[in-house]
Amino acid sequence: MSIGTRLLTMLNGEFVGEDAHGNKYYQERTKRLSNPLYRRKRWVMYKGKAEGSKVPAEWHAWLHYTNDTPLNARSKAWEQPHKPNLTGTLGAYVPKGDDRAGGTRAASTGDYQAWRP
Repeated sequence: MSIGTRLLTMLNGEFVGEDAHGNKYYQERTKRLSNPLYRRKRWVMYKGKAEGSKVPAEWHAWLHYTNDTPLNARSKAWEQPHKPNLTGTLGAYVPKGDDRAGGTRAASTGDYQAWRP
């Protein structure tokens, strides 16, 4: 977070809640009455590294004005614990035929013919 975000939070922020990862969610304290279409700004203060994939679905919906209040965070049996985005790291997903995973691909079936003008 930048110093500007911290100042905005201290001066104008109203604490709304915290998720399981320790991220804190805020919105503007007052609504501007001069414009009825105005929505109070909402933002998140990340705990640790600022990474968008750490925002749970219930808080994502609240941040994007889909819900007026955050949904209940009930763990389902099929839910898995959060894993950060591993793109660009050694833990990134690599498909079987990729050179980084051995590079062995299944032989083609021979039903493809290249186009020739």
